[in-house]
Order: sequence, then C-alpha cells, then structure tokens
Amino acid sequence: MIAQLRRVVARLLILTLALPFPAHAGLVATDAALDHQRVGQLLERADVQELLRARGVDPAEARMRAAALTDAEAAQIVSNIEELPAGGVGIIGAILIVFLVLLLTDILGYTKVFPFTKPAR
Repeated sequence: MIAQLRRVVARLLILTLALPFPAHAGLVATDAALDHQRVGQLLERADVQELLRARGVDPAEARMRAAALTDAEAAQIVSNIEELPAGGVGIIGAILIVFLVLLLTDILGYTKVFPFTKPAR
C-alpha cells in the first residue's frame, strides 16, 4: 500500500517537473525617487527622531542607512508604512507570546494547560 502511494507520488512529481509552466515577467511601476523621498521625510520628523534616540540610534546614521536602501526596500517600506503597527507586537504577536509562555510553564511542570505536553520533572 505504501509502496504504491510512493510510486504514485513519484510519478506525479516527475510529471509536474516535466511540464512547462508559462511564466510572465513584467515591469513593476514604482517611482524609486519618491519612495526614497518619503522615507527621508519620515526620518526628518521630530517624533521619529526622538524615538530613534530613545532606542539608542543616531538619527544621522539612520538617514545614511535610509539613503543606502535599494529601490525595492524603499518601495516596500513606503507600501507597508500605513499597515505597520504604531507600537508593540500586535494581536497575533501577543497571542503567540501567551501560547509560548503557557507551553514553557507546562513543560517545566508549573501548569497543566496543554494535554500534549509532558513535564520535564
């Protein structure tokens, strides 16, 4: 039974590798100069500079690094700037942190939340 399944999967893999799949390449419309300018304007804001200093980053060094961004990196930052959280890790991150803490306490034997863990003691 397993040998037959392996043969079927192998044949499907061979078939998918042998078939040519069409590819489409096109130009991505971005204006790199505007993207770099937007990142530069963001770094010029007083509140951003204050946050950089609070985290131990020199604003002048941040501007130099921003100037060294590739066009794709600058475009990605500009396209995601409105979607990025204002601070913190977001709801998914908070859920993940809570899950990991509970999992760790289960493994250490302090709690018994998950039935699939076995205490280390």
